[in-house]
Amino acid sequence: MLKHIVLFKFKPEITEDQVDQLAEGLGALPEIIDEIREFVFGRDVIGSERSYDFGLVSLFDDLEAMQRYQVHPDHQKVVAHVKQICSGVVAVDFVC
Repeated sequence: MLKHIVLFKFKPEITEDQVDQLAEGLGALPEIIDEIREFVFGRDVIGSERSYDFGLVSLFDDLEAMQRYQVHPDHQKVVAHVKQICSGVVAVDFVC
């Protein structure tokens, strides 16, 4: 299994509607993309200096499954939105 973790830092001017659009886009993906085994996400509730604003944790059978997810057209639509609203994105992927 491969765990995929992504953290998002929003641009200062981002609205709640734009964050809601991100959540809606992500929320639709598990029903569309068969490769997704686990998919949870949400806003940071701590707000510390080191915090990112939003996080995603997902699980895939293997690296190839995650790579198919990454190029899926519906995932790419979410990625396009992320590029508009985020000033930074970091990720880590590891075998579990």
